[in-house]
Amino acid sequence: MRYLITPLVLLTCGSLVLYPVVFLVSESFNVGEPGVFPPQAVGWSNYLNLYDDSRILANTALVACLATVMAVVFGFTLAWILTRTAIPGRAMLERLLELPYYMTPLVGAMAWGIIAGPKTGMVNQVVTYFGGSGDFIDVYGPYGIAWVMALFEGTVAFVMISAAMKSMDPSLEESSRVMGASKLQTALRITLPMVAPGVVSATIFVFAEMLGSFAAAFVLGIPGRFYVVTTAIWQATLSYPPEYGRAAAMGLSLFLVMLVMLGLSRLILRRGSYATITGKAFRPRPLEVGGLRYLLAGVCWLYVVLSVLLPLAALLLTSFQKFATVLLAQSSFTLDNYRSALDMGALGSALENSLFLGFVVASIAVPLVSVLVWLIYRGNIPGGRLVESVVMFPQAVPRLVFGLGLLWAWLTMPIPIYGTLWLLGIAYLTVFLPLGMRTMAGVVLQVDRGLEECARVCGASWAHQMRTVTLPLLRPGMVAAWLLIFIAGVRELGVSIFLMGPNAKVVAPAIVNSWLSSSSELSAAMALLQTLAVFAAVAVLFIAVRRVAGEEKA
Repeated sequence: MRYLITPLVLLTCGSLVLYPVVFLVSESFNVGEPGVFPPQAVGWSNYLNLYDDSRILANTALVACLATVMAVVFGFTLAWILTRTAIPGRAMLERLLELPYYMTPLVGAMAWGIIAGPKTGMVNQVVTYFGGSGDFIDVYGPYGIAWVMALFEGTVAFVMISAAMKSMDPSLEESSRVMGASKLQTALRITLPMVAPGVVSATIFVFAEMLGSFAAAFVLGIPGRFYVVTTAIWQATLSYPPEYGRAAAMGLSLFLVMLVMLGLSRLILRRGSYATITGKAFRPRPLEVGGLRYLLAGVCWLYVVLSVLLPLAALLLTSFQKFATVLLAQSSFTLDNYRSALDMGALGSALENSLFLGFVVASIAVPLVSVLVWLIYRGNIPGGRLVESVVMFPQAVPRLVFGLGLLWAWLTMPIPIYGTLWLLGIAYLTVFLPLGMRTMAGVVLQVDRGLEECARVCGASWAHQMRTVTLPLLRPGMVAAWLLIFIAGVRELGVSIFLMGPNAKVVAPAIVNSWLSSSSELSAAMALLQTLAVFAAVAVLFIAVRRVAGEEKA
């Protein structure tokens, strides 16, 4: 029986994961009529023409590198402050630094467009009011895109690096200080090298997100005619005639860069020894930094202000105005933007669809991933690592590119689900499997095999053992995975923008369409309604998590 499981799982996951990629690769070689499968004529011209797109590729590299450097610097600095120093309000700041993940780069890009856009941006309005001329600051361009992307991915880098810092023996830093090194020298020579795995992992993950980022590049790049690969792909699919081959070739170029980056990260980590967790017990102790603790706490609060409080305040002020202005004497306040947003059947149904898809996909993905992880790490099925590689494959493909492959794959299928919630659900399930896999794998590996073996020795059947031992132990991880997938589903843009139909709209692309076709005031109201829905869902789910934890302690 166990030898039948691997082919069955590979067939199921392969059809979800690899089937769209086949169409993507096929279309990249199509030099005949676009969108025809199999292609009527094949050739290398789409790849050879990438030379003509070298400016776009250079733009993508510039923005991704700038944003990655800033995000990792933000993440490392915040992680070091909150895990290695004694500052006031550490626990509350750690919770606040998670908020940018829930807001999404789309909302952040819109907010910073309102704050620092040319001419009508709030900062430039104030400068002009006090006699300044020209645009004091212009967020529409590569540096603005990189800034926004770094702000909202910095929190991911923070989480990954802080996890590594919490596992590091503090005696290493104490020894450095005893030898006469300053706090800065200790941080650069001891802390940074020892948390290199966390920093490298964060760098690779963030760089991958930057390469495939669409929202910030779309909102802040299109007005200034600054294109990166993802926005060029979007534009190529909307041109007439559509340039599907060019879009596929650019998408696969991103995929190849991702594979190279993953290979480099593994090579770097293999060449060094980073073990700091040994048989000797230790408890991380924060450094006493004296009067600097208020300055360091201020650095953390500054990040919270720039990534959460200021964007939300800008959106809130704009959403209540007829014409966006920061000069309150010239403001005309109204509730019409919220009335319009709620009266637009599109937004109401889009928000309902997003919440529904997030709930359903998370509810299906978590049991599926839990079974897959258990089979790979506990079931000892043949080819378990191959199954894991196939399931994790979508992580290496930018979401927008994967959505493009799904578009062609399901357009050619005789099953009429294109433009329906069914296809969006399949797409979400496919791209979020790696997220659930990463979350559940760590939880399963923490559960001692002996607990399950004791149940079997006592005569419990496999089903009884799973119900009474394994699943209760995995429940906290399953709840966390459900929460992450639900949030990712509600905020998803890259896959959705190619796959939603007139009767199957979701909220993120609906906000993008509003930004393109209507006022920033209405778009701000829509963005706040989305953010409020996500925050409310997160609050409810956190309460559920606490109840689960309380039941386990009892």
